[in-house]
Amino acid sequence: MMVSSGAPGDARHAPAEADAMRRDSALGDRPEYTRGHAGQAAGEFGYGYGYGYTSPSAPELANTENLLHNYYNVFGGRNISGERSTGQSSLHRIVHGGSSTVHEMRSTLALDAATDASYSRGTSPRVYKNQLHSPSSHDSGDESRHWATYKDLMEPMNASSSYRSGSNSPASGMISWRTRMMRLGSNLSLPQLARRGRDATDPKNQEKVIALGGGDLGGRSRKRSGSNAINNRKHNVVTFLPLVLLEQFRMFYNLFFLFIALSQLIPALRIGLLSTYLAPLLFVLCVTLTKEAVDEYKRWVRDREVNNYEYDVLLPSRGNGLGDDRDRERVPSRNLSEGDIIVININERVPADVLLLRAFPSDGSGDGLFIRTDQLDGETDWKLRRAVQYTQKLDSDTALFQAQAEVTAEAPRREIYDFMGKFILPERDGYAEALSLENTLWANTVLASGHAVAMVMYVGRETRTMMNASSPRTKVGLFEHELNFLSKVLFVALALFALTLTALRGWYGDWWLYLFRYMLLLSYIIPISLRVNLDMAKLVYAYMIEHDDKIPGCVVRSTDFPEELGRVGFLLSDKTGTLTQNQMAFKKLHLGAVLFTRDNISDIQRHAELIFGARSPNASSKGTEKVFAQEQEIRAAASTPKVVSAKGNPSRVFNAVQEALVAIGVTHNVTPVEENGSRELQAASPDEVALIQFLETVGIELVSRTATTVQLAAVAQDRTRTLNVLYEFPFTSDAKRMGIVVQDAESGTITFYCKGADSVMDRIVKYNDWLEEECGNLAREGLRTLVFAKRTLSQDEFDVFAQRWEQARLQTFNRKQALADVQRTLERDMQLICITGVEDKLQPNVRSTLEKLRHAGLRIWMLTGDKVETATCVAISSCLVERTQSMYSIVGVTNRLQVSTQLAEFQRMHNSVLIVDGVSLQTLLDHFPSEFVAAASQAPAAVASRCSPVQKAAIVNLLKKHSGLQVAAIGDGGNDVNMIQEANVGIGIPGKEGMQASLAADFSITSFGHLTPLLLWHGRNSYKRSARLALFVMHRGLIIAIIQMVYSAIFFYAAVAVYHSWIMVGYATIFTMFPIFSLVIDEDVSFVIADTYPELYRELQKGRSLNLRQFLIMVFKSVYQGTVIMVFSVYILRDDTYFSLMNLSTVSFSALIFTELLMIAFEINSWKLLMIVAEVFSMVAYLLAILVLSDVFNKSVIFTWNFFGRVLVVTLVSCLPVTLGKFLRRKFSPPAYAKLT
Repeated sequence: MMVSSGAPGDARHAPAEADAMRRDSALGDRPEYTRGHAGQAAGEFGYGYGYGYTSPSAPELANTENLLHNYYNVFGGRNISGERSTGQSSLHRIVHGGSSTVHEMRSTLALDAATDASYSRGTSPRVYKNQLHSPSSHDSGDESRHWATYKDLMEPMNASSSYRSGSNSPASGMISWRTRMMRLGSNLSLPQLARRGRDATDPKNQEKVIALGGGDLGGRSRKRSGSNAINNRKHNVVTFLPLVLLEQFRMFYNLFFLFIALSQLIPALRIGLLSTYLAPLLFVLCVTLTKEAVDEYKRWVRDREVNNYEYDVLLPSRGNGLGDDRDRERVPSRNLSEGDIIVININERVPADVLLLRAFPSDGSGDGLFIRTDQLDGETDWKLRRAVQYTQKLDSDTALFQAQAEVTAEAPRREIYDFMGKFILPERDGYAEALSLENTLWANTVLASGHAVAMVMYVGRETRTMMNASSPRTKVGLFEHELNFLSKVLFVALALFALTLTALRGWYGDWWLYLFRYMLLLSYIIPISLRVNLDMAKLVYAYMIEHDDKIPGCVVRSTDFPEELGRVGFLLSDKTGTLTQNQMAFKKLHLGAVLFTRDNISDIQRHAELIFGARSPNASSKGTEKVFAQEQEIRAAASTPKVVSAKGNPSRVFNAVQEALVAIGVTHNVTPVEENGSRELQAASPDEVALIQFLETVGIELVSRTATTVQLAAVAQDRTRTLNVLYEFPFTSDAKRMGIVVQDAESGTITFYCKGADSVMDRIVKYNDWLEEECGNLAREGLRTLVFAKRTLSQDEFDVFAQRWEQARLQTFNRKQALADVQRTLERDMQLICITGVEDKLQPNVRSTLEKLRHAGLRIWMLTGDKVETATCVAISSCLVERTQSMYSIVGVTNRLQVSTQLAEFQRMHNSVLIVDGVSLQTLLDHFPSEFVAAASQAPAAVASRCSPVQKAAIVNLLKKHSGLQVAAIGDGGNDVNMIQEANVGIGIPGKEGMQASLAADFSITSFGHLTPLLLWHGRNSYKRSARLALFVMHRGLIIAIIQMVYSAIFFYAAVAVYHSWIMVGYATIFTMFPIFSLVIDEDVSFVIADTYPELYRELQKGRSLNLRQFLIMVFKSVYQGTVIMVFSVYILRDDTYFSLMNLSTVSFSALIFTELLMIAFEINSWKLLMIVAEVFSMVAYLLAILVLSDVFNKSVIFTWNFFGRVLVVTLVSCLPVTLGKFLRRKFSPPAYAKLT
């Protein structure tokens, strides 16, 4: 199909139309299903109920045409023939035309859907029974794949005569065009429809129909399969040993050590003691297996605790209909099944994804409960959930079984912020009630109040929590990969040396045996002690980190990654609980001409005392007179046009303050709850709690907040004011505002209050000259701003609104948009009341920590599940976004073309922070992952809001693949576990959201501010120390290999060891190990310098401490020193009458020991007592070995000045040139830290 470039107007509006279609296609949060034209029940939308036919009316045809018009825009402005269209005649022809257009439309929509499936938001497909079409032979592959999606839409059009004539005669077995259109639109947007047919035949992607209570049990209890069991383990009993060993031997040096150890089982290849080869390898493997076994056991214990927790499952009553304890069964969480009706009590974990059937709040009123979702989305705000309306009104729990209801639930998917389903009563004329997110409790959330009766919808791997979880994996650090690479280079050198010796000897006789023996003799070039030394060093680093007073409470849960702390290039952080305390505090109240802060809150208190008029008659006369005098003073001042500062005398500002306090007290969803004698404020948003606490500070108390009333009390007056809630418009991410229509119980005045973001409120309030400026001022201070406005309604205005609202509420098609349109009739010419500024309290030292990390070269991203506005405010207040930096937002974009355009525009910007929301992020990850990471990684910072756990992990994975830098992730909630486990370095914070993040992390700290010492100090030391330790251990092995090679070459290519096995064991252990290992406590700079000059960290990110250049320098030193030691030892003993292989071995080995000790001493930056002890101990141990090993050392020769002089000459020739070269290099090209010491 040829597609030319479209008309400018069509292409320009395509993204907007797609977005509008996504909003309009949904039936709404809780639509009512009513009877159709032919008297069919509202349940015609249901699963096989009320199949009837109604011809479309003129408005329905208009809606249908509008729907197809959106198809036209979403799929690039093509008409049904695949050509670009400049008019809408083709769309009109589709709706009003006959069957001649059907085949064209089928083909075009199917192919267009296949082409443009990338517009999808990722919603799982949905399929209806008996509605799948078997493509004919001439259907294309794409049509075959997508045909199931559009059969519902196309089939009624075959009855073209009915549509053309407008006949109302029924068509047997047909579903109405209107119904099919609504079916497609009720759950999926057009971009989602494009994807729907791709794998519609997969049962996993089909919607569920669940019988309430599990249907006919055929007895008292059902057979349970354990399908809800949680398994977070990496291995089982059978796979543990082979998989762990496989993971270990994926590293080349471990495989090499195994090969060398096994070769010693062959007598012809044995060149030393077998234990000297097997013991170090077995030690490393035992340590690794023990750590893995302990971790697996801990995971098993946690899983068992969760799986064995028992819940009450309701069973059908024994006949009296009232139910008793015998009608319940205690069932472990692992055995719960779909359809089970369970009871969840306060503070209990929700065991599966469930539908809330009946809610029993703590205060005994209402149909809502609060849940804590911190382990799901990372937010500590309590979320309100409401029960299904029908089941909430039932008399008892056992009546649930008598209802014989069914629940239609969407196919399992990862989306945690959305849900669509239906509650259906087939026996009651197909009664149906729409279900949305507010009716659900996802697994791993916790019931925060009351108790609930709920039905299980999804279990096990189908729950949102498990679908967003990632399997535990074994991480290998960059340092390990670098060592593995260097080991391979050393192996190549080993092979070259062995081949060289074999070639010089000649390819005759058993040359292959000599080749293998040469390789075994030179195998010290890859020292097996390298693995042992590094593992022991990691334990030392862990001990130092855990016992550092600058990081109290730090726990190192994995000792494999201390070096990775010194290489971090990206830091990905959660917001709530990590950067912020999620505790809001009121800061400012702006009334236009007057600004109140916490410093002059007493002025507000004086006005609040008179907010509800005169004091009650029960008050004392003296107090009454005082209040009356104040009231008269204020009202007298208010009658003058003068407006003064809030710090001045009372003025007409009294009216403004009164209106502001009432608006704040009414426009919220805060519920006061009395539990255990204490009063708590429960809300879905902490800023609402902060504002109500502000009211209480100034003397206005929220007495109660129900679905029907709001009661406020003026404490000073001992009076209450009751406002009846008539209508309420909840806050949504799309609307960015909430509204409420209330009626004063005393005066009868009807008022519409609204609060929201300034970007939305600016369009619905009357003209003013201060809203934009003052909101900008508060936002620059990092405060979360809310704009309050009101409009007083006359009775006639309210009646008209109520009538239109009811009509829209009963509308079955495009209901959500219809309700929004009616709501907008109220949002006109509203009176601007005030602006509030609320601060989200940061964790201690967040600003200074972020500043230091930026100077250290880290690029910091904030990934949060919170709203865009909240995330942006925190980014500003925490100084993640500096004053000199701009912000670029990509928000709410689902169109591939639009998101690519915005991404290209962002790439052209400099020094700009990227702001992206979850929807746009998913579009970027689906279509432009590489381009997105390339652009975002160049930004000084990035903020991603409404991020799911999977998206967080995906960002980490992309950054690791495309940036080439180490990625660290820090969080404190269960939703951060995926990100933490995927990162190169995972850091967890235990807090209000539990211990999941802390337990899953490699490092656990108690505060974000502890990152500075953890990264800049311990990360630096761990990496540099391990790098030097590795280089010295490799130097120690390479130098002995060079000595062996030179020895074999001098003595006619003999394949024999130059040194005895015992002294080789001592060489790798007590003679040199302690001085080399003492490097793990060396410091090149002090903590004060590392903390004051975080720029020093940038050098570590380049990996220069263990790069190829440093490795080659080490190789050069080893080759030079090994050659000099053996050649000079032979030269100075050449004419000696005492010349023998024993004396040669003694002289060269003694010079080797002194060379190693001197080289370590020259390398130390800051001497400590343990280093001196290690050097002295090694010398003493060597002297004792000379005395003990009489068959190895000739004591009569050793303890002479002549012998000592020869050893001294060899040592000086070996060390002086190397030491001089190091001195000159530090003199003329000093490292960065040397300039500060």
